[in-house]
Order: sequence, then structure tokens, then C-alpha cells
Amino acid sequence: MRLLRLLKIIFVVLRFGLDEFLLAHVRTRWLLAPLNFILFFRDTSAPRAERLRLALENLGPIFVKFGQLLSTRRDLLPADLADELAKLQDQVPPFPSAQAVALLEAAYKKKLGEVFRSFDEMPVASASVAQVHFAVLPDGREAAVKILRPGITRVIAHDVALLDICAGLIESWWEDGKRLKPRLVVEEFEKYLRDELDLMREAACASQLKRNFADSGLLVVPEVYWDWCTGEVMVMERMNGIPVSHVDTLRALGIDIPKLAANGVEIFYTQVFRDGFFHADMHPGNVQVAADGRYIALDFGIMGTLTDTDKHYLAQNFIAFFRRDYKRVAEAHIECGWAPADTRVDELEAAIRAVCEPIFDKPLREVSFGRVLLRLFQTSRRFGIEVQPQLVLLQKTLLNIEGLGLQLDPELDLWKTAKPWLERWMGEQIGWRGFLKAMRKEAPNYATLLPQLPRLLHQRLSGDSSAQSEAVLRELVVQQQRRNRWLMVIALSSLAACGLLLPLVWRW
Repeated sequence: MRLLRLLKIIFVVLRFGLDEFLLAHVRTRWLLAPLNFILFFRDTSAPRAERLRLALENLGPIFVKFGQLLSTRRDLLPADLADELAKLQDQVPPFPSAQAVALLEAAYKKKLGEVFRSFDEMPVASASVAQVHFAVLPDGREAAVKILRPGITRVIAHDVALLDICAGLIESWWEDGKRLKPRLVVEEFEKYLRDELDLMREAACASQLKRNFADSGLLVVPEVYWDWCTGEVMVMERMNGIPVSHVDTLRALGIDIPKLAANGVEIFYTQVFRDGFFHADMHPGNVQVAADGRYIALDFGIMGTLTDTDKHYLAQNFIAFFRRDYKRVAEAHIECGWAPADTRVDELEAAIRAVCEPIFDKPLREVSFGRVLLRLFQTSRRFGIEVQPQLVLLQKTLLNIEGLGLQLDPELDLWKTAKPWLERWMGEQIGWRGFLKAMRKEAPNYATLLPQLPRLLHQRLSGDSSAQSEAVLRELVVQQQRRNRWLMVIALSSLAACGLLLPLVWRW
């Protein structure tokens, strides 16, 4: 099986002239001429990027999905390849309905009629990993049933193993192979696929996102019907919405399109900075709009997460960027360790300014995040900045947001929409609300540590310097230093407020 698959890959590689990637190294370049002579009948007149895209489409859905992932790694790929791979569409014919029924009955160990009141055997959506059918639960609730493709785990294991072999060849034989680290990219790709194959994990992600936006008037997330979920089947509330790409239909229903576009920006920043948990596959096929103008999120197989540290430094970068404070952007990169500690701030500042300054004061239709990100990544390589793995999905989502924004409202001013939200969020992090939130978060630690303080001090004074006591004392010192920093912030804020109010009082 694997040998036949490998032979097909070799055939496709030769058919589309991809040997120029494999044999581009100085040690193997001499092989290109005789190979072209032997395969004189093949057509390699199309650009290399187009031929790569067509080859991946010929090799099937797993390779298409791999190409989609590669298209987001503009830090690794040349611009022509990244732009062409972004055109890949994950359109896969559905598997037979009889197989879907058999998979469901095997999962539930019951006849389908005993599980659902009705089940539509005609799928409504089909992708590389799963397909979706509509059904009605025994209590009358309408549901969407997502089913993994039969044998998909084995197919993925074979294809990923072959991708790893190809990546190893590219790393050894292509001039840029070492820098591009293709085997690490394959490893990252395998992780994403493994996550997508666990539908219980996807159901949990959907449930978390719904809880995060429970009180929101901007986003609707389907309810998960846990009693019907397994690792191979996910059952959730059926959503009735209009695809976000059907702009004319939305206008006909009276939806305020500019407001809808601005709401999309707010939803994105809320997920990233408030929650650190975001939908990382927001292409038009996964986003609908309800009749009341709220967004509907679908397909939760790819979700991104950020730590508090990531959120803090990202927010600082965004706000400084919106204020055109490129020096602060450079400093934030160095402070959080994204740039080497010995990086010269003034040089990095000048490089970032050269990339970002030309795009300000332009509507979204005149700004390409793809090109901006490409130039930023080129700048990053020059300064030895490595793209953080946790930010790759964020980059992919930003490109999705760009596409949605262009479809809905090309006049959308992304900067003016995002800047007030981020400034308000940062204010909440360092103001009274942030202080109270931090105190609530740390309260359990204080409750545990403070009662032990007299005993620990007594042990310390009496000569008991056990490792455990020292560790707890160190923790107490850290807690006290953290509390002192918050008190200093409050004191400085109060002094600043008094400084602003004093002239008004004096004038009065």
C-alpha cells in the first residue's frame, strides 16, 4: 500500500516538474538536464508555484491540507509559492451514505432508527477529514451530525509518513532545505491533523467557545449534544444562517454590512486578547450570519490558544503599531524574547517602520496583509527573529479576517476599528478592574500561604532551614513583590488623576 502510494507521488512529482525543487542543490543540479531530456514530453511551461499547487491537488485531500498549512508559513516559503498555495480549496467528494450509516451504527451499537428520529443520508458538507449530515433527535431538536471519513486515520498515517520522507529529501537536496525546516513543518501538520481526528476534542472546543460568548450579541456558537458524541461522531445544534460570502442576500435581508464587518473585527480581538482562545479556521465556508445580524461559527477542528504573556506582548505590539510607535514595537519584541537580546532597537525600529508606514491611512481594499506579513517575516529573518509556533495559527486567522473584511466592506478601516478596543482592553488589564481580577485570581494562594507565615518565620528563626520552608518563603516574597507592584501602579494612577483634576479644581 505504502509502496504504491510512494510510486504515485514520484509519478506526480515528475509529471509536474517538481524535480527542480528536489534537485536544486549544487550537488544534484547536474541531474536536471538529463532528466528533462528523458521526460521531454511533459509540459513544465507553467510557473513552478502553479505546478506545485496542481500536484498537491492531484495527490489528494491530505496533501491539499498540507499545502494550505504551508501557505500560512510565509516565514518559510518564497512569496510566489505562498500566494499560489493559498488558492487551494479543500473540496472532496462525499463518501457513500451507506458507509455513513454503518459508521454511526457501529459507534452507537444501535440501529440508526433507534438513535435519531430522522436522518438525512444526503450530506450537506464534505471535507478531507469528515462530512456532515442533518438529523432530528428523538426529542425533536434539529441537529448536525459530523462523521469522520472511514479509514481516514490509516490514510493520514501513510500520507504523513510519505510527507516526512519527501521533507527529508527536500532538506537534504534543496539549497534552502536546511533553513525551511520541512520536517518540522510536517511534524506541526501531523499535530493539527491528530487534533482534527478527535471529534470529542472538537466538541469540547465548541463548548468552550460558546461559553466564552454566552452573553454576546455578536457571535452564535451551536450547542453540543454530548449524549450523542463519540470520538468519531460529533452531534451539535443545527444552525440556520446565510453564508457570509453571500453579501447581496445579506443586504436584501436588511443586514448592516459595514457594522457586520466591524463586529467581525471585534469578535476576533475578543477571542484573542480577552480569552486567549480563538477559532483558527475562519474561512467563509465556516462562517454564517443569522437573520438578526449575529455571526454563526462552524467547524471547531482548529483552535488556537495564547498564554497571558503572549496576549500582553501582542496587545502592546498592536497598540504601538496603531500609534505608529515603532520603537515600542521593537522593544516589545526584545522584551518578550521574540528577538535576540543583543538586537539593536534603533535598527529593528527602522526596519519595522519601512514595512508598516506605507499601509496606514488606507482602506482595507488597498492593504494586503499577505504582503505585509511577508515583508515582516523577511525582516524577522534578517534580525534572527524566529516565528513563534503559537502565533502561526494567529497569522492564519488574520489572513482569514482580511479575506472576510474585503468581501463584506472594502472600505473598512481596520486600524480605527481595532485601536479603541485594544486600548480599552489594556486599560482593564492595568487599571482597577485588572487589579481586582488579579487579586481574585491570587486569593486562593494567599489563603494557603498567609496562615503558614508565623510558623514558617518561627522555623526560620529557630534554625530550621529545610528546603520546603525556603521554597514557601521564596513564594511568599514573590507574592509580596507582585502585590507591591500593583500597589505602585494604583498609587501612580491616583497621583496622575490628581494631577489632572487639580487644575480644574483650582480654576473652579
